[in-house]
Amino acid sequence: MRQFTGTEQWYRHLSGYLYTDGVCYLAQEGEAFWLIDKILFTTMKKKELQEFGVWKLTVNEDKSAILVCEDGNYHELYREKIDWTDFSLNKIELWFENGVLILPSEH
Repeated sequence: MRQFTGTEQWYRHLSGYLYTDGVCYLAQEGEAFWLIDKILFTTMKKKELQEFGVWKLTVNEDKSAILVCEDGNYHELYREKIDWTDFSLNKIELWFENGVLILPSEH
């Protein structure tokens, strides 16, 4: 995922927010459009998440997962337990800034 630096195209989500080439690649190749939906719809509903958020998904051995959003200073703003996922990576971090969901390498 580090091969993504910047973006050539912006994608508009149903929430009205944008996401980048790297996030689109993650969603397509990892079959993770559900994760993009979860992050952006949650952000849309919760005002405290709308400025900046570090979103971290950690997948456990039993295929359950934890989705956490922090404010950039390691203060937790949101946490959700996901009972089951087939997400292929053990963990992923995405950033939400200025209305756009990005990979950290795209900053």
